[in-house]
Amino acid sequence: MISKTISYYKILEKLGSGGMGVVYKARDTKLDRFVALKFLPSHLSQSPEDKKRFIHEAKAASALQHNNICTIHEINKTEDGQMYIVMDCYEGESLKERISRGPLPVKEAVEIAVQIARGLEKAHAKGIVHRDIKPANILLTEDGTVKIVDFGLAKLADRSLMTKEGTTLGTAAYMSPEQTRGDAVDQRADIWAMGVILYEMLGGERPFRGEYEQAIIYSILNETPTPLRKVNPSVPAGLERVVHQALARKPDDRYQTMADMRKDLEAVADGRETVSAEHVRRSGSRRNTAFLIGALGLVTILIALQAAGVLHWLPGGSSGSGYVIRIAVLPFANLSGDTGQDYFSDGITEEMINELGRLHPAGLNVIGRTSVLQYKGGDIPVDQIGRDLGVEYVLEGSTKREADLVRISAKLIRVKDQTQLWGESFDRELSGILVLQSEVARRVAETLALKLLPGERLKLTNVRIVDPEVHDLYLKGFQHWKRLTRNDLDIAMRYFQTALEKDSAYAPLYEGMAFVWAGYQQMGYMSMSEVGSKSTACALKAISLDEYSAEAHFALAGTRSWIEWQWEAAAPSWERAMKLNPSDATAQSYYGHYLAIMGKTGEALRHSERAVALDPFNPSVHAMQAGVLNFMKRYSDAETAARKALDLQPDLPIGWSQLSLALEAQGKYEESLNMLRKNYADDAELTAALERGYAEAGYQGSQRRLADLLADRYKKSGGIRAQGIGEKYYVAGDYERALDWFEISYGNHEGNLPYISRPFFYDTLGSDPRYLELLRRMGVPAER
Repeated sequence: MISKTISYYKILEKLGSGGMGVVYKARDTKLDRFVALKFLPSHLSQSPEDKKRFIHEAKAASALQHNNICTIHEINKTEDGQMYIVMDCYEGESLKERISRGPLPVKEAVEIAVQIARGLEKAHAKGIVHRDIKPANILLTEDGTVKIVDFGLAKLADRSLMTKEGTTLGTAAYMSPEQTRGDAVDQRADIWAMGVILYEMLGGERPFRGEYEQAIIYSILNETPTPLRKVNPSVPAGLERVVHQALARKPDDRYQTMADMRKDLEAVADGRETVSAEHVRRSGSRRNTAFLIGALGLVTILIALQAAGVLHWLPGGSSGSGYVIRIAVLPFANLSGDTGQDYFSDGITEEMINELGRLHPAGLNVIGRTSVLQYKGGDIPVDQIGRDLGVEYVLEGSTKREADLVRISAKLIRVKDQTQLWGESFDRELSGILVLQSEVARRVAETLALKLLPGERLKLTNVRIVDPEVHDLYLKGFQHWKRLTRNDLDIAMRYFQTALEKDSAYAPLYEGMAFVWAGYQQMGYMSMSEVGSKSTACALKAISLDEYSAEAHFALAGTRSWIEWQWEAAAPSWERAMKLNPSDATAQSYYGHYLAIMGKTGEALRHSERAVALDPFNPSVHAMQAGVLNFMKRYSDAETAARKALDLQPDLPIGWSQLSLALEAQGKYEESLNMLRKNYADDAELTAALERGYAEAGYQGSQRRLADLLADRYKKSGGIRAQGIGEKYYVAGDYERALDWFEISYGNHEGNLPYISRPFFYDTLGSDPRYLELLRRMGVPAER
């Protein structure tokens, strides 16, 4: 067939074949466009029934004019009588191929599902049921649209059954129970298949499995799939309910229309509560009349896979969906031969991450610093990095600095085929380093065909020249403050202050100082009275110099929240920081905790999940997610997240604290005890108190002895957080003494005291006037 011309279609290549057709890519010589031609296989050409099904298929599909359904142009036959259908030829990849690379991020999966639902909703309104919805029949095109193909098993409401009696059409793993039994089916069979696809997109595996077809059918009819959130803990509860509703074994217990399912999916995407239960309650009065059953052949549209990469869906765009590309900036290599220059190449890496992160928030997600640093100096293949981080592109680079000159080389690589899409070397004076970074970002945007908004383009061009020495001091200070030790914070502050003497109008220096002051207070190195409003003043100064600095707004939001406890005043700063750079995983994590303290746990979890997706190998974001889950009383999930954090960094304090709370809340006292033994291994006095208390009165006794000893140390020399002492008295069951120490903590203005608003404490103390008054004084909502 290759090179033949059928009518005015010149056959170019074979794209694939299926049970009811062979598909070729062809050029429409009349309209000068590419199309796909599907021919009925020659061994079926003599069957009148198959010919009838083939024609029926084309008529059914061509009647569906919708953006999410493939377009059918005509049906015809060759001179020797072979039937064929002419369809649009799309470039992209199938959902099956996308899933083969691993589970999809929640937001991407939901947005794909919404588009599928819209297409099926249109088909159902026309009386057509697909009956073979599966990932292989869902196409993710290059231009941002999901296309449903293969309405080959569809039936029209005014047609009779075409399949042989007892025959089931479809693919076993996605068949509804009634379909596997050969019973009459209606649109709810497609709803079931949508549930299976959603489960597979989110969990990376099918809910019903088996080594052969009958084993799969047995599983569909008799087995209950593993709860989705056990397979993927990041799935929101509302989305799990949608999947569960779609997979109800009885059709009457499912969503009754695809419109109902779509509305709940859109509610999940918008962060609203789903209303699926209401759909079922109303099903008796609103159920559509069952469709008559008629089966058609397959319309398999296989397409040329020339996509530049897989794109992720997020809300936005004219159709309600837009693309988000995921990219990782790998650590820039230091080619100077001087390891003392590592801070410079590491700083460039961090600044490129930030530059790209705020470049085009609606269309570009950038993996966080911690997750990419593990690849520094390594030789891990790009495709492996892509799988590890779930990205489609990586930006590699190197720096070589000599005196006041720098050479920066960068190249953009598509992970899928490891093709270099762009690469260039730049020689600049150090004073133009910020301009150079913007130029690299612009080249990346052009290569990825990102449509930048006017304000985003302006930010790329409105870049100042910087004193090389000032920028150098900033990079050095930045590398130190991230470590959060007292010595490192002191060193960072000296670097920033020295640089300010040379350039008092450089906004990043004030951002850095704001974070240093906050670090002093949060780590317990300085009291609130010592830090005062210094962090706030620095953040406000940075914003006055650069209102588009996401980092400055983040610094102000964090200071307003944990240092000043001005929770309501912090809200606009959080929102501004999220809008300017939604790729900042650390900011996303802290915003999640802010929302949890404010009682908005559902929204908090979404930001926490985003942080994990952006920086999957960052132990802190996993520990912070555990904190949100503890707020939600999802203690088992919190334990899992905390253990993940500790797997990545065994000595992470927040990981240990969140794990301890999760274990205590679940009554896993032996595990918690063993954890404490490990923590206190170097402190003989604490270990002795722990064991003595446990021997006297079990786990509660161990906590009382520890609290007594720590309280004594606090009174003698300080240096211990009163909040932690109060929490141990709380676990010991001595609530009055716990509140005494919480009051001391409040007097010390210990930054983490607002966390006593967690349900772990609130469920017991929520009726105590002292406790409620303490929450009120901290500005924390008392209604949980």
